[in-house]
Amino acid sequence: MKPIITIKNISKKYNITHQQGGYIAMRDVLTEIAKKPFSFLKHKAKKIIGKTTNEVFWALKDIDFEVHKGEAIGIIGPNGSGKSTLLKILTGITPPTTGEIRMHGKVASLLEVGTGFHPELTGRENIFLNGAILGMSKKEIAEKFDAIVEFSGVSKFIDTPIKRYSSGMLVRLGFSVAAHMEPDILLVDEVLAVGDADFQKKCIGKMDEVTKEEGRTILFVSHDMTSIQKLCKKCVLLRDGKIEMIGETREVISKYLENSQKPKENIGLSLTKNEKITIDSLRIKKHLEKNLYYDDPLNFELLITNNCLLENLQIGIQIINSELNKIMTATVKIPKIENGKNKLSIIIEKPHLPQGNYYINLGITNIFYKERILYFMISTKETDDELMLIKKDTLGVYPPTSYILNKIK
Repeated sequence: MKPIITIKNISKKYNITHQQGGYIAMRDVLTEIAKKPFSFLKHKAKKIIGKTTNEVFWALKDIDFEVHKGEAIGIIGPNGSGKSTLLKILTGITPPTTGEIRMHGKVASLLEVGTGFHPELTGRENIFLNGAILGMSKKEIAEKFDAIVEFSGVSKFIDTPIKRYSSGMLVRLGFSVAAHMEPDILLVDEVLAVGDADFQKKCIGKMDEVTKEEGRTILFVSHDMTSIQKLCKKCVLLRDGKIEMIGETREVISKYLENSQKPKENIGLSLTKNEKITIDSLRIKKHLEKNLYYDDPLNFELLITNNCLLENLQIGIQIINSELNKIMTATVKIPKIENGKNKLSIIIEKPHLPQGNYYINLGITNIFYKERILYFMISTKETDDELMLIKKDTLGVYPPTSYILNKIK
């Protein structure tokens, strides 16, 4: 089958200017121009403003893959990996430095809040404006107008200038227009994160519908691994402007989360002048080998190095959702930990966490505290959709949590 998108060896280069030198008063600049205008323009700019150097930065380097009709492809990676740059190249906002792109069909994109909207026009007028930009006729837009407004949920404000809309309302209207204009290819950036949970779920359902039932192609950039996993069967992992992995979504997400499960550096805090404890690593056992569901136990494995006997420790694991609302805290009391290397397994048998992305804050009484030391996500089975109704902004405490402490030789 002929691919609908072919990306061949795409690279994007930017020249970054670094300027050195302090503040120069405007009168000094004007005096220099008056004295030697031509010399200033040709030779003196750098001397007056400060020494400048140029650095070549490759936002993308040798990106090469194909997308077939009806596929929903997730594009993931850390901030600065080139995800948004790739979508901007595909939409024609910026040209690639090298490489070739072939796209077949009509393209619609939703890259930033309010993209393609005029702030002085009303929601109604912007629907027709945005539809025209996407290549639709006035008649076609009018036929879909009611469906667009209903999906967006902003009917009450449809005749209000959108400069008075909130960012969430802009996203609702923008996505609704893009989804109902029947493009062959839909490009969606992280913009959906601005919307509330209900609208995000509605959008994912709509994108899933248009790929499976209508055969449209979607490229979806997101940091929400749950949404990526639910919508996309295939994923592209970018890191430092290069493709690190392309493959089945679960495998690519696992690869991406490998680094997220490891602290970037060992973190130590002094107990006294000569005593020290180091948190060597924290991970969720078997998290990378399989999906985690709401009813799966969580087994946190903590490696500790300490140079003294630690007694009567209380260790707390605080679970925070992606909106940074506290969910629950699990604590264990440990009578003593011998000096040396130790492995501590803290087990939460039935966390019953709803679908979503979570962070871990780790604390040891009067010794150590670190926020967002670990990331993980909870998936939802097809039969567990009702769990989405569980509130994720509550604070609670788990029943006594079990632990296993082993000495590492």
